[in-house]
Amino acid sequence: MKGQMALFEEVKVEVEKPEPPTMVRIGKREARVPLYKKRREALEKLKALLAELEGKDIYVGFCNGARGHFWINNLKLARLKVDGLTGGDKLPSVVVLWGRNDTCVRIFTERVVSLRQQDYQGYTLWLLDFWNGWGEHPIDPYRPLGYTSLDIVRFKD
Repeated sequence: MKGQMALFEEVKVEVEKPEPPTMVRIGKREARVPLYKKRREALEKLKALLAELEGKDIYVGFCNGARGHFWINNLKLARLKVDGLTGGDKLPSVVVLWGRNDTCVRIFTERVVSLRQQDYQGYTLWLLDFWNGWGEHPIDPYRPLGYTSLDIVRFKD
């Protein structure tokens, strides 16, 4: 597309198509949620965080409440190594956090919506939030319904 951005010369302007919002059902109605934009912003924050935490000891936890069959509390990943966040503009579909003795946590990023940080007296907690629609109308029927969070903890030295 051409446009006149300067008074005496012509400047080419590249126009990008907007990212389509995701249609999510709420009962009998539908809502448009910009999940791709939220995912991109959350993964940029996660990339910066994991670059900062690489080589350090972290603890990972997950609790799915009454909907789940297990609970992970403070799984230690010593000398953290990260796979899957390197390279280009494409968003990764899987991020792998590696510790010693082949311990690993795989994070499937297709439903990531935000990364929150909470500071406490002896540690810092990051919550990586996943969202899969409302109530009985999930976006992906094979993932947990609603909100879930992955806890990443770094104890202060």
